[in-house]
Amino acid sequence: MSITGTLIIQVIVFLILVGFTMKFVWPPIAAALDERARKISEGLAAADKAKSELAAADRRVEQELANSRNQTAALLADAERRAQAIVEEAKGRATEEANKIIAAARAEAEQQTVKAREALREQVAVLAVKGAEQILRREVNPGVHAELLSRLQTELA
Repeated sequence: MSITGTLIIQVIVFLILVGFTMKFVWPPIAAALDERARKISEGLAAADKAKSELAAADRRVEQELANSRNQTAALLADAERRAQAIVEEAKGRATEEANKIIAAARAEAEQQTVKAREALREQVAVLAVKGAEQILRREVNPGVHAELLSRLQTELA
């Protein structure tokens, strides 16, 4: 065989090999490559989706944290206002109670003053009667001279 015959046979064998490869070997390889490219693109799409979902979740978490901070601040402010109101109410009640105690003490002092004046008047009346008795050198009957003693008591007041 000559070189041209060998070359022709090799070209025929090569074309058969290329045909066989194109028909039986190339489709599964191309399908595998296409499947791999599809999986890679799906993976990238899933990663992008997960990244956007993570960003959205981060935004929601930050928003919830801000809301809870605002609610906590509002609750603290409300508690502080309540505490101030309770303190003011307690101060008002204490002032009112102190005024009542002062008024009661003044009334009691006034009563004690009146009692002391009455006791003093009675003692002065008794002393006046004793003095008059000693001056007159006779006994004065308080029952008989009650009107006189009451006038004397009024005059001393």
